[in-house]
Amino acid sequence: MRIDGYGFGWMKIKGKVYKKDLIIFPERIVDNWWRDEGHYLRESDIFEVFIEKPDVLVVGTGYYGYMKIDEELVKKLKDERIELVYDKTGEAVKKYNELIKNKRVVGVFHLTC
Repeated sequence: MRIDGYGFGWMKIKGKVYKKDLIIFPERIVDNWWRDEGHYLRESDIFEVFIEKPDVLVVGTGYYGYMKIDEELVKKLKDERIELVYDKTGEAVKKYNELIKNKRVVGVFHLTC
């Protein structure tokens, strides 16, 4: 699923505008996604990703990049052979759109700060 647009607090996919953080799976979107700690991403926040078994997980860490990724999650992704790509959400969107052309990708995106 290609991302058509992104700005602070919103993301557009297939003509629909989302205003809450979301997870994009190849066949579906989980909107209004939230983490146990708002600006900290842990394995428990994205347990469904491990069921999906993508080639790549793209993480948008927010417009300003405030969301941090837990080191245990980084290790788990490596153990599961899931490539981790992360950046501020604007840049992560570009990377996500490029990667979906050739790989099975899940994207998790913090839309605000």
